[in-house]
Amino acid sequence: MTALPELEPQLIESMHELYRELHAAPELSMQEHATAQRLEGLLDELDIEHFRCGGTGVVGILRNGEGPTVAFRADTDALPVAEDTGVEYASTATGTLKDGTTVPVMHACGHDTHMVTAITAVRVLAANRDSWSGTLVIIFQPAEEIAAGAQAMLDDGLWDKAPKPEVVYGQHVRPVLTGTINYTLGDAMAMADSWRVTLYGQGSHGSQPEDSIDPIVLGAHIITRLQGVVSREIDPRAAAVVTVGTFHAGLKENIIPATAEFTLNVRTLDPDTRNTVLAGLRRIIRGEAITSGAPEPLIEEISTFPRNYNDPTETAAAMDVLKAELGEDAVIEIPPPMGSEDFGLLAAAIGVPSVFWKFGAHTQATLDAGDAPVLHSPNFAPVMEPTLTTGVKAALTVLLSKLGK
Repeated sequence: MTALPELEPQLIESMHELYRELHAAPELSMQEHATAQRLEGLLDELDIEHFRCGGTGVVGILRNGEGPTVAFRADTDALPVAEDTGVEYASTATGTLKDGTTVPVMHACGHDTHMVTAITAVRVLAANRDSWSGTLVIIFQPAEEIAAGAQAMLDDGLWDKAPKPEVVYGQHVRPVLTGTINYTLGDAMAMADSWRVTLYGQGSHGSQPEDSIDPIVLGAHIITRLQGVVSREIDPRAAAVVTVGTFHAGLKENIIPATAEFTLNVRTLDPDTRNTVLAGLRRIIRGEAITSGAPEPLIEEISTFPRNYNDPTETAAAMDVLKAELGEDAVIEIPPPMGSEDFGLLAAAIGVPSVFWKFGAHTQATLDAGDAPVLHSPNFAPVMEPTLTTGVKAALTVLLSKLGK
């Protein structure tokens, strides 16, 4: 494989400046307008052709003669979280939700690290064209947090507008030891399904329950029984999680309301388990309504995160070159986490393999303290180094394993 180009101090300092800039200016999903413009400007500086895709997505195409075509994806959106990290470049930005609510916004999932490591890797490749050949498609994808961005880009003709790659790569920061890489062969992350369920009953005075169909009692029975799907219908060797995150009903303690609403989230690792769990949930929701004499509930999908499958052959090859570059002890195989990603759609849409790995964000001292901030926490702030250089080196190492001369 081609030797990894040196990361010059000036390049690293430029990367740090960009990281602080992006961290301080987060934007909500599908609202990444300024972020997209900044990324377009960076690609313009490198004289790399690019186009908008999926609304606020940006795709760059770095061509360098004959050779394979590979793709690398970085996500760009942030979360409605009030930052409490204490870093000097902390976000004070706000955004607006669909319902008009103004909320604080933070890069609490590390997408700023993904963007800056990706564009820095592109800068290195653009400056060292004699060391590689082929085509790199760099995908800056919006709206990962709501499982909408990858599909939006596909719907907007991503693979009609960009060269089709033979493999799609991606990486994500993780709250483990900085300087290390985590990976999983096969199913790399969980699929996730979120629903909003509206229960219909019959309102009444609290003193006259006989004249009601109580949606709160109905909801209590449903929510209790839902957990039985995992404990009694799923093979214990399979992984599944059912979480009811919200429940809303009523306005006054002596009024039985006419409706109730709850939201739930399901995590599964394989399609068969997913199908079994979702079918079981629908059966229980509808069955309990029938038992209560209530109308059929309304089940609405909020979001669905697809399968994120690491091709075993391509993943093993990528991890072998990372071990050679970073050291055997720095590249660690882990069980699939139950977090979710829409990254897998990009490769699945054109039937090519994908590889997705994680790079660490915390110092040993932070981890030893026993309360290391996790993703989506208002306190999540990756230590800048060696986190960022590790992300750049990981991206370059894997890309050059395909593109290098």
